[in-house]
Amino acid sequence: MASYGTARRMAADLPLGRDAASVRRRIEAVERLLERVTVIPGINRPVGLDAIAGLVPVAGDLLAAGLGLYLVWEARNLGMSKWQVARMTARVGFDTLVGAIPVAGDIFDFLYSSNSRNLRTIRKHLDRHHPKTAVIEG
Repeated sequence: MASYGTARRMAADLPLGRDAASVRRRIEAVERLLERVTVIPGINRPVGLDAIAGLVPVAGDLLAAGLGLYLVWEARNLGMSKWQVARMTARVGFDTLVGAIPVAGDIFDFLYSSNSRNLRTIRKHLDRHHPKTAVIEG
């Protein structure tokens, strides 16, 4: 799992601006925290705070939902359409409802990445409406 020092460096590197490039960096960092903070040895599958927090009944699912809704809030502030924001909200809601089911919900949290899906939606919007923020991944 990421060490405390790594988490502090990650937080210190996050921009506070309202410009599209700053928003992109923030939402990518939150998505990474929620979906890919560490890799499970043996199966090499990334897992994040969403699945880990989901192991704690109710409170963990609510924490993960709150962080997931942060991505939706940033999307709304970017001026994304109401339809896109509604779809993103529905993904977080679905993830939270099914994730709240004991045992089966924990497995679901491990397999379904609503935050990664929402990040893809936001990236498409940013690439179309703010092309200067695009990052070439290699």
